[in-house]
Parts: sequence; structure tokens; C-alpha cells
Amino acid sequence: MRALVQRVREAHVDVIDGESRERVGQVGPGVCVLVGVTHDDTEAEAARLAEKIVDLRIFPDAEGAMNLSLADAGGAALVVSQFTLYGDTTRGRRPGWSAAARPEHAEPLVEAVVAGLQGRGIDVATGRFRTDMEVLIVNDGPCTLMLEV
Repeated sequence: MRALVQRVREAHVDVIDGESRERVGQVGPGVCVLVGVTHDDTEAEAARLAEKIVDLRIFPDAEGAMNLSLADAGGAALVVSQFTLYGDTTRGRRPGWSAAARPEHAEPLVEAVVAGLQGRGIDVATGRFRTDMEVLIVNDGPCTLMLEV
């Protein structure tokens, strides 16, 4: 399981359907988390990933040092499923997607990450599975980290 975690000033996700647009998730200061799932990922890994996200010390303290966690800073999380995190670009110019889990396997695990964050008191907004989404972030720092469990 992989997550691209971006510290944000704000972020939102819209579902796009033709000419129609619906805002399905929005957060203020906190993180935008793009989550990728592979075939052998489990709920235990989803729980570990949620813990890592909550406890990552990437927010500035009073002296400006990155010493505070998402929970310490009182931030929120926008979680969006992102199968392309498992895109394989080792050959050619077209990514291969064989390492990305099918939606039937990935969706419950992304939901488990969301539940793990909520269980630690984090306000969570999400994207919507199997839709065309547009994610807007205002990256803070910028501070972007790749997590794997």
C-alpha cells in the first residue's frame, strides 16, 4: 500500500461527469492523501498506513521546525484513491497497471484507511471511487512524502 501525502493549506475534490461538476470533499489546513492499493494489501496494512499518516511529524511547531503531527496540528485529511501510484514505467512510455489492485479489492482498503484516520479523531473528506475526479490542492511548503507499508 502506498500513499502520497501532501501538506496542504486547502484541498478539494470534484467529481466530473460531462458538463456536470460536484464537490464531494474539501478540507482546510492538513493533508491531501493519494492512496494506492496493490493485490496483496490487507486491512492490517491499511491500519498501519492510517497510523503513519496521523503520526507523521510534518507540521511546524512554534519555532517553525517540523515537529507536529496531523493530530497535534488539528489538521484534516482529504483522501483520494489513486491507482496510478502503482503505475510501472520501467519499460517504454506507457505505464503498466498490473500492480494496481482491482477496485473491488482497493475500495474497502481505502475505506479502512479513512476509518483509521477518523478513529484517531481526524476530520476526513474523500473522493469517490470509479469516477473522474479533479483534485485541487494548495501545497504547503511544499511538503510531499511517499509512504509505503
